[in-house]
Amino acid sequence: MRQFILREEPDKAGLVRLRGADYHYLVHVRRIKPGAVFTAWLPAGGSFSGGPISARVRSIGNHVLELEIPPEDSGAKYARPGPENGIYRDRPAPAGTGLPPILLFQALPKGNKMDLIVRQAAEGGISEVIPFTADHSVPEGSSRGREERWRRIAREARQQSGSAVDTRVSSPLSAGALFDRWNTLEPGALGLVLHPPLAQGSFHHYLYRDPSLIVLAVGPEGGFSAAELTRFTNAGFKSLCLGDTVLRTETAALYGAAAVRIILLEKAWWTLK
Repeated sequence: MRQFILREEPDKAGLVRLRGADYHYLVHVRRIKPGAVFTAWLPAGGSFSGGPISARVRSIGNHVLELEIPPEDSGAKYARPGPENGIYRDRPAPAGTGLPPILLFQALPKGNKMDLIVRQAAEGGISEVIPFTADHSVPEGSSRGREERWRRIAREARQQSGSAVDTRVSSPLSAGALFDRWNTLEPGALGLVLHPPLAQGSFHHYLYRDPSLIVLAVGPEGGFSAAELTRFTNAGFKSLCLGDTVLRTETAALYGAAAVRIILLEKAWWTLK
């Protein structure tokens, strides 16, 4: 089901005024009319809840659409992020699933393949995409414009798919900074590096221990170097193989995230030998 993600929180009167691309999307794509009520989410980094809110179109003027958020939705249901209601580093669990957050350590691929990876990550319920420069990554120019595009793509994909998971995209990191980030995650995090030659176990084998956070590491075209694989292993990552085919870098993350979510969603029906 489609949803709409607000860029700003309502003012004290419970109103949000939309212009530009958001106005065009609601008025000309969604064809919203005054008085219409639809699903909306408050922006990340501010208030959040375990579910969506209802937004009513109060008026549509000259390139300005005014939304009204009912008081019961704009106040009591929302709490500022904090350790008591976050799964990791002030992040709430994906609403409605009870599943642990999934992070993607994605080695930067060639060209615009990252656009597709980000879109699929948002549709597949990945909580955060952390791009990084791997040994086999092809150097690119300035990433500022790319980062803005990736975040826009994630927002659009989440609106289209109706995902309850707030997919964030971080700035690209160096390999060293990536492992520094890994070391800041909680002790219960499970790291999985997707690389066939080092496959040691299965998703079921690793997931039955109920990890509080899951990190998938995916390499670029050509995969990870031997030195990188050693570093992942030394950092505590487990390796596994996704079937008997070699997946493209833009396919592996979605494949892995889907496997994790399906296995955990069906955990009640597991029969372990």
